[in-house]
Amino acid sequence: MFRSAVPVLAMVLTPALLGACGSSSSAPSSADVKQVCKQIEAVLSDGPEPAADPVGYAQAQVLPLRQIRTPDRKLQAAIDSLAGAYQAVSAAGRVDHAGEAAVKGAAHRVNAICPGAAS
Repeated sequence: MFRSAVPVLAMVLTPALLGACGSSSSAPSSADVKQVCKQIEAVLSDGPEPAADPVGYAQAQVLPLRQIRTPDRKLQAAIDSLAGAYQAVSAAGRVDHAGEAAVKGAAHRVNAICPGAAS
């Protein structure tokens, strides 16, 4: 009975396996990444002046950053990290050494993919 099921199973699984290996990947294009980089830059240019009101600035960035979506996993992780760092600063109500380091590190990860977007 097992031998008769093998051809049927192969017929069912082969198209699924071939589809998974096909050329239609969901990898983001360079244009997609550039568009997301522009969104990040636009978000970070809004809100209070960072030097004048660092907590207000951090608070203003969290929701807009969390709304940005990209299929690029590395970029999405960098955006989420930056939003999380800003959220921590906002929750603390002050910018301490750890918060500043977290924001700088997350901004560095964003800038590695989107040069200057988080500067």
